[in-house]
Amino acid sequence: MATQILTLIGVLIGALTSYLVTAAAERAKFRREMTTRWDERKLDTYIAYVTCIKEIQRTAMDAGRARDQGLNDSEALQAMEAGETRRSILFETFVLLSNEKAATAAHAVNQRTWELLRAAREPASGIAELRPIPLVEALNVLHEAARSDLMISSGVPTR
Repeated sequence: MATQILTLIGVLIGALTSYLVTAAAERAKFRREMTTRWDERKLDTYIAYVTCIKEIQRTAMDAGRARDQGLNDSEALQAMEAGETRRSILFETFVLLSNEKAATAAHAVNQRTWELLRAAREPASGIAELRPIPLVEALNVLHEAARSDLMISSGVPTR
């Protein structure tokens, strides 16, 4: 009788151990899958946001170039305003998914973008007035923050 009880206790301990190990492994697998899923979403959002900023910059420059050549800038300004609407929407997703450093860098990009938009809306602004706005530098900081958030190395060897 005692042998049967010991055997039963051994089976119960083995079953419980097997259950706990399997549950821990499944939990870890689930966490990895969720992290991967959110990282993919972050990357897509970061790319969409930066692409939108670059489109705004390009259309602002197109408006300035049109003015410099004495052409109608309304089509470029309309595209620029549509880009600004998209940027505003993308920024909300960006902030929800990013870490604090990337969100702060995106705020700085927004500030430079708004400076560019203000200058591009001025009827007298040409390329010369638009070029000095430091949007590219703000984007470089954002790229670095996004790479850090996504744990992507910058390709620069460290010592």
